[in-house]
Amino acid sequence: MLITLNKSADPKEVQRRLYRLGLWSQALAPRTEGGAASLLVAPHSATIDPERIARVQGVAEVSVPKSPHPRVDELARRGHAINDQVSIGGDLPPVLMAGPCSVESEETAFESARIAKRAGAQIMRGGAFKPRTSPYSFQGAGREALGWLRAAADAEGLGVVTEVMSEHEVEAVGEVADLMQIGSRNMQNYALLRAVGQLHKPVLLKRGMAATIDEWLQAGEHCMAAGASVVIFCERGIHSFDPSTRNLLDLSAVALLRHAYGLPVVADPSHATGRKDLVVPLAHAALAAGAHGLLVEAHPDPAEALSDGPQALDPDQLIALGQKAFPS
Repeated sequence: MLITLNKSADPKEVQRRLYRLGLWSQALAPRTEGGAASLLVAPHSATIDPERIARVQGVAEVSVPKSPHPRVDELARRGHAINDQVSIGGDLPPVLMAGPCSVESEETAFESARIAKRAGAQIMRGGAFKPRTSPYSFQGAGREALGWLRAAADAEGLGVVTEVMSEHEVEAVGEVADLMQIGSRNMQNYALLRAVGQLHKPVLLKRGMAATIDEWLQAGEHCMAAGASVVIFCERGIHSFDPSTRNLLDLSAVALLRHAYGLPVVADPSHATGRKDLVVPLAHAALAAGAHGLLVEAHPDPAEALSDGPQALDPDQLIALGQKAFPS
């Protein structure tokens, strides 16, 4: 952001006034005789309406660079419908999305839905298609699992969020999901982002494991430009040098998107930590940072889970989290 001052203004005094708003700036160059000074606002400054800055005494003009994600910007500071029962964002109460990493069987799906409902969840999560690091790990039950997921969620009056991994599965997943999930590994799969956006449905976009916030927001712009009704950004942890946890949950990203940008953002403490004993405290921390909801893995019997058992809450743990963090 570039601020041009009145010719008679004292740059140091204007800078002091801007400091009080949380804006840190530096003079670009000494002004010429009779010319106007300009200040460049530092990137780590607070997000302030340019019209408010223009009213600061001594300011003549405020030049704001064109946003690379204008459609995403339009999502700011308001609620967005996921389905007829669930909305998220703005100042709405946070939403709990819970369920197993993968939908392993019809029985597990229905039991998981009952547990999620008891915990106060409004949306059931569960994967039919699972991207796994090893080709020998369980890859999900495929299209059959989509039917189990939808039937189980419907039985408890829940919405559905599930991941789509390929352009070939977009329509099949779109017939089942209220919220189309794009996983971390596919955040910059632009062909998939466009295909999902063309369904004109809500999208849950997980942050890439090494993606900057700008890259994440521009991936959301791909979805919105293709026609998505809304993009819900999901912080799920980024790669770190420390192997003590699976990933590093970036709560500053949650706070930035919620409080500075006003965008709908949720957190996934399960993938961030990779261990169930840390899921609950980081869930509370994410909500305190401003998350509009949580995406939490839970399984009827985590010891028997075919994928991500170590990070899945058991029924009692999920219900306790729901009762404390999402009181009715």
